[in-house]
Amino acid sequence: MIRYFVHRGGRTEQVDRLDPAMLLPDSGAIVWADVAEPADADGAVLRDAFGLHELAVEAAFQRETNPKVEAYDHYLYIVLHGINFDPAEHRFHTHETDFFVAANFLVTVHDGQRRSILHVSELCTRAHHVLAEGPVALLHRIVDTMVDHYRPEVDALEERLDAIEEHVINEPAESLVGDILAVKRDITTLRRIVVPQRDVVGRLARREFDLIAQELAYRFRDVYDQFVRMADDAIVFQDRVTGVLDAHLASVSNRLASVSKLLAVIAALFGPMTVITGLFGMNVPLPSLLGSPQYQFWEIIGVMAFSSVALFVWFRKSGWL
Repeated sequence: MIRYFVHRGGRTEQVDRLDPAMLLPDSGAIVWADVAEPADADGAVLRDAFGLHELAVEAAFQRETNPKVEAYDHYLYIVLHGINFDPAEHRFHTHETDFFVAANFLVTVHDGQRRSILHVSELCTRAHHVLAEGPVALLHRIVDTMVDHYRPEVDALEERLDAIEEHVINEPAESLVGDILAVKRDITTLRRIVVPQRDVVGRLARREFDLIAQELAYRFRDVYDQFVRMADDAIVFQDRVTGVLDAHLASVSNRLASVSKLLAVIAALFGPMTVITGLFGMNVPLPSLLGSPQYQFWEIIGVMAFSSVALFVWFRKSGWL
């Protein structure tokens, strides 16, 4: 489905059908075509009416493209990603948005659930100056809104990391490994998306393309700075979650070593008893102990108890217990 927003004569209105004449350079109109949940018929409109290259349209509809910017004859093809944290699944999702921007039109392609697109589209019908500033300015407004939505999600990710870090220190448990790896996956996803987008917006801010005016380059520079900060945050998060995982594995290893040491001490305490019982259980003549035979059993029990107590005292003095 395609929604058309047209600014002409100082007014912005949403129309159901697009007059191809509005896309002519001398028409004086600025057009925003918002394609939500694209179908094959929408692709034909983009190729025929807007003159977009079929490979670029196909890439936009497949929605499996990494962030990038490509220059064509009279327009730029830009791919950026929005992010969203799903609290039910405790997962970090990214959503692709494709842009085709020219001197007199902007085309956006997405899955129909982009908060930034919805916000700016509502703004267009209320404030006529939004589309009047031009397609590149509209592109900046959408991208800036996308980046504004990044910060709460990044903060939520940091809060999850803080909570896991606290659990590892105060209440270590083997079940935390899954949570740590889930956060590590989300951080990797954030870094994989933010770093290329930083480079894409950086190219727009440096005016590598004639379509970007100097004033708009300044605006993209501010967006670029935000991406730089989030990329730095992703690197810090990556280091932190690696440290948390190492600390958790070390804690589990220490607990395992403590249990192993306790079992070894218990086995050592029963060692003298086992040896003495084995000796006196042999079916050969053995030297008798002091006293009458009726007291020798208790003498053997005393020797075994004394040996175990002596080992226990030695373990305590050695710091094993």
